[in-house]
Amino acid sequence: MLFMAIEHESDSALAEAVRKVGSQSAFGRLIKKRQSTVREWLMADRLPGEYVLAIEAATGVSKHRLRPDVYGAEPDVRNGDTLVSPQAIIANLESAP
Repeated sequence: MLFMAIEHESDSALAEAVRKVGSQSAFGRLIKKRQSTVREWLMADRLPGEYVLAIEAATGVSKHRLRPDVYGAEPDVRNGDTLVSPQAIIANLESAP
């Protein structure tokens, strides 16, 4: 039986980043971690926060997609305009005098 690497079975942002680099081993070399560590992260679908910015820079996968719990949702950009998220509007209203 032929098994595919987990990054080919997932549509997560982390899996996308691994695919863009080429393999779990190549991804591990990029961030100086073992392939087995990368596999554990893929299984848990969780990238430690300290690697997010380097991975975003190396792969183009947005930090917002890699760790929305840390960086918030991906900004909604249409026609070059950044739309303000509902959370930002609420935060602005709550901070108003």
